[in-house]
Amino acid sequence: MDTLKSYFKDDFLIGAAVNKASIDLDRTLLTEQFNSITAENEMKFENIHPEKDRYDFSNSDYFLEVAKANGIALRGHTLVWHNQTPAWFFEDENGHAVSREILLERMQAHIETVVGRYKGQIYAWDVVNEAISDEEGVFFRPSKWLEIIGEDFIDHAFRFAHAADPTAKLFYNDYNESNPGKREKIYTLIKGMKARGIPIHGMGLQAHWNLYDPSLLDIETAIERYSECGVELHITEMDVSMFRFDDKRTDLIEPTKDMLEAQAQRYQDFFKLFLKHRAKITSVTFWGISDRYTWLSDFPVKGRKNWPFLFDTNNQPKPAYDRVLDIK
Repeated sequence: MDTLKSYFKDDFLIGAAVNKASIDLDRTLLTEQFNSITAENEMKFENIHPEKDRYDFSNSDYFLEVAKANGIALRGHTLVWHNQTPAWFFEDENGHAVSREILLERMQAHIETVVGRYKGQIYAWDVVNEAISDEEGVFFRPSKWLEIIGEDFIDHAFRFAHAADPTAKLFYNDYNESNPGKREKIYTLIKGMKARGIPIHGMGLQAHWNLYDPSLLDIETAIERYSECGVELHITEMDVSMFRFDDKRTDLIEPTKDMLEAQAQRYQDFFKLFLKHRAKITSVTFWGISDRYTWLSDFPVKGRKNWPFLFDTNNQPKPAYDRVLDIK
């Protein structure tokens, strides 16, 4: 009987985002179905480097041990992000903003320490996460990185990461990546980096999609557009929400039959598209293992459960799973 990782073994890696609790709770499903993992939060700045002179590698080391023991590849997520970075990193002892030079030194030291620790053991890193603005007419998202260092903070991050591990593939990662306006800004960013000789190897399409958006045409256009930059593509944080982003309903305690059917069709369409472009896409990662746990429960609507994956809250295959394994 096929599993996800066996069915797509000649096409791309099949990954899941994990945390310590989900690995311990869902290890059987994880090791049966997936051959790549990404830390959901544990390798982000505030978790791995919570204080100036203290790093905490306990969870990320554990993820690596699990990966090695089960023949699973490990993606690194993430090195530079506007969110989940402690305020102290940008401040001096008096609480004032540090200089560009000091922040670059701190960035380099953090990247060298984290990437260097796992040199040769992590196949890809999301080096910079979500630096492009969703706002029309605004290119970069406002952040302390941008404010203190300037627009070249992204170039520096990639150079530092490449120096720390020349074997790792380095990715820019973002959401709303298939939105035409944001797509063109991301394309411009990556094309410019390539032209400047920055060691960027890939684009991470987060793929936080839903039953209604984005359209298949917009997704395919994005895949083709990013590929024009000469980088490989990873689907990095995939989930298919049952709700539009602005849908605030809270009346459901389980998905309807129609919802499950619509989700199955969406997943089948998405994976048909991935297979069509498998020369460009080398990894597909879900942002979770099963509906038992997802960040979309409580976001953006507090107290609402969501069911975005191929496996239900009991880790059993949903209609979407059967449909995905019936496309070749």
